[in-house]
Amino acid sequence: MNILLTNDDGIEETGLRALYAALSEVGDVTAIAPADDQSAVGRSMSSRVAVEEHELGYAVEGTPADCVVVGMQAIETEIDLVVSGCNRGANLGAYVLGRSGTVSAAVEATFFETPAIAVSMYIPGGDVAFQSFDPDLEEYDEPARVARYLAANTVESGVFEHADYLNVNVPMSAEGPCEMEITEPSSVYAMDAVIDEEHVVLRDRIFDRIDNGNVPDPDGTDRRAVLDGRVSISPLTAPHSMNHHEALDELAAEYS
Repeated sequence: MNILLTNDDGIEETGLRALYAALSEVGDVTAIAPADDQSAVGRSMSSRVAVEEHELGYAVEGTPADCVVVGMQAIETEIDLVVSGCNRGANLGAYVLGRSGTVSAAVEATFFETPAIAVSMYIPGGDVAFQSFDPDLEEYDEPARVARYLAANTVESGVFEHADYLNVNVPMSAEGPCEMEITEPSSVYAMDAVIDEEHVVLRDRIFDRIDNGNVPDPDGTDRRAVLDGRVSISPLTAPHSMNHHEALDELAAEYS
């Protein structure tokens, strides 16, 4: 199996190296990842990028979506699976999916009709924010184990006949394999914007609520599963859905 590995934290990120080692046990892995941090860029696309050889594959001066297109079209055209991650920090909730570079790389792969898995690691809140916390290679053991298991078993199982990609979130502090749960993205939304002198500070208040033990997510959702110590797997589709309704037909007919 030929596996294209990418991420949004950059090709030197420890989480990518953890997945590279794990996935190499089940396939031929080529890392094609951003040269530097491209977190939260969504599916931003460049028109021209520099590409340099790297010990793991190729470093791209561009976004995660760029990396997938470069890998599929310019470097490795025979790809059986795209894996994105492991992201340092979780990608949980429906509203996060479109802004996450990790998830967006998986979405980009689906337009090439290629199975894809986005893998992220949930880092519990505490004295150190997950943005500044740099986990050791060993702390990615469970995400790496999960990624290896899914890569080895999903492609031939028929999973991707029903889902375009999997959004996978794994607890960091797991000791040994965790229970897996099939989930749907949480719909709880808690973005906030506060004026601070000359700036407006945007903040996701859901993490404040989680740190205080006030978890609003019901059973069956991705965030609930991860906070309870389980691996969350959300089987998702990539293209936007279309809901045709007679009310819009009537408006269109009346326009002229």
